[in-house]
Amino acid sequence: MTLNADFATRVVVNSAETAWIASPMPGVDRRMLDRIGDEVARATSIVRYAPGSRFSAHTHTGGEEFIVLEGVFQDEHGDYPAGTYVRNPPTTSHTPGSEQGCTIFVKLWQFDMEDRRQFRKAMVDELSDPVDGVAVAELHRDAREVVTYCHLAPETVFESDAPGGIEVLVLAGAVVESGEKLGEGAWLRLPEGQRLSIESQTDGARIWMKTGHLRYAAAPAI
Repeated sequence: MTLNADFATRVVVNSAETAWIASPMPGVDRRMLDRIGDEVARATSIVRYAPGSRFSAHTHTGGEEFIVLEGVFQDEHGDYPAGTYVRNPPTTSHTPGSEQGCTIFVKLWQFDMEDRRQFRKAMVDELSDPVDGVAVAELHRDAREVVTYCHLAPETVFESDAPGGIEVLVLAGAVVESGEKLGEGAWLRLPEGQRLSIESQTDGARIWMKTGHLRYAAAPAI
């Protein structure tokens, strides 16, 4: 399966308007944003766990990165409330689920295969003091990519010309990009060489952003 697999083009998906698709595990549904592969895939998705649902134990051969959007995600390593950012690099394993139900934004098979740095953090705890209406938390940085979380004050312009492509998920509020309003749940991917310029609306916005990574986009190495 391929979905939004041309990384040389701009893509916008309003995830709130995208149908849920059942996963192989009962009670776990997905909204697919991009994908190369079938059940083993380089994938970016919104995943919803119904209360009491869980996946069977598995190893992340290609790594897993996610944000908890709503509820509490759980595995044998602990509880992960909304606002938690998690990186489970290649070779890590767990048994994920949620007693009360949760929704996560997750990326699979998008790691440096030599990466072994596993961590979790509350994104808001990393925020800097605002500068020109923008507070930034650098969540992760390596030679391939930079991951950030930003709070934008109302009617604030935010720009980036980072190399290697740019990806944004609107977590709250709304922004305008290229004349298009992107509300909560909107996902934007810009190819390498295209500058990001967004402006928050009257309620401000919270965004997650990743840069640099699209130059490494490829099917899972299996």
